[in-house]
Amino acid sequence: MRQAKCVNAAEGKQQVASPLLDITQRLTRDRGRRLHRMHNSFFALTLLALPFSAHAEYPERTLRLVVPFPPGGGVDIPARAIAPPLAEILKQPVVVENRSGAGGSVGAASVARAAADGYTILLGSSSTLSVAPSLYGNLPYHPVRDFAAISMVEQKAYVLVAHPALPAKNIAELLALARRQPGRITIASSGVGSSNHMVGELIQLSTGTRFTHIPYKGSAPAMIELMGGQVDLHVDQVMSAISYVRSGKVRALAVTSRAKRSPQLPDTPTFDEAGVSGFEASGFTGLVAPAGTPPEVISKLNAAIHRVLAQPAIRDFMTGLGSDVVPGTPEELGNYIRTDLARWTGVVKKSGIKLDP
Repeated sequence: MRQAKCVNAAEGKQQVASPLLDITQRLTRDRGRRLHRMHNSFFALTLLALPFSAHAEYPERTLRLVVPFPPGGGVDIPARAIAPPLAEILKQPVVVENRSGAGGSVGAASVARAAADGYTILLGSSSTLSVAPSLYGNLPYHPVRDFAAISMVEQKAYVLVAHPALPAKNIAELLALARRQPGRITIASSGVGSSNHMVGELIQLSTGTRFTHIPYKGSAPAMIELMGGQVDLHVDQVMSAISYVRSGKVRALAVTSRAKRSPQLPDTPTFDEAGVSGFEASGFTGLVAPAGTPPEVISKLNAAIHRVLAQPAIRDFMTGLGSDVVPGTPEELGNYIRTDLARWTGVVKKSGIKLDP
């Protein structure tokens, strides 16, 4: 009987111990699951906290440098100059891709819609990033919201040239003549809404004068008409006009840069020097990427383009094009685009420029 009791007692202990063991095992399993989840969460947060370069060493493949105009133009030429040294520094190919159409908006929009990974960048210009957006309200991109600025590349001044027969040898005489006879002086452009048309309008708004605008289909026909005496004035880029100035076929009155005179036209004053205080209107090109591109990528591209533009051969080439090489920070380019956009938006509103539908 004692043995039976002992057996029963042992059985009782087993019956009591079994639920305790089950609870202990469940607690152990739950604790293990919680630790596993915490470990996974910590690992994920650690990955998020790692710099971009820890995920992948940018760049790992070919970059596309989009030019929104045809080959051989004022944006394409500097793009093809900077692409090879940029590829050498980044140790990946940089392919220049011309995507022209609709005044540059096709190429610009394609970059705005591209993946924000640093492998598609745009060499934007005053035309695509400030002038066109000020003229058209239905562009498929916004120059500020849809892009991340990388760096300014170059700036180009314009020059106001006159037919030699115009009785005005400088800006003061031109303004006096224009104020005596409002609307009599004619000014050519390469078309309504073109950059030189906009600069011409800004000159008039800044000086309180009024010329009669004569649009042509391109800057070359406008210059030919000026030399022939059919129009009195024309605004053109310095390098496009310099040969005609030197030959005496046209007279240079002032350049539109503010800080300094053009090295190609050292005897021609700036508008600011000529008495139009604070006047400045330069064309520019700058590198931008799709909005949302990681800051680490923007920083790496900015450093690379600075190294490219510091090379003497590149600087000499750009200077030969009539450009000032002006690399800067992403913030400086972003601020410049906003300022330039506001400037041309104001010109469009005040001058009442109308574009044919």
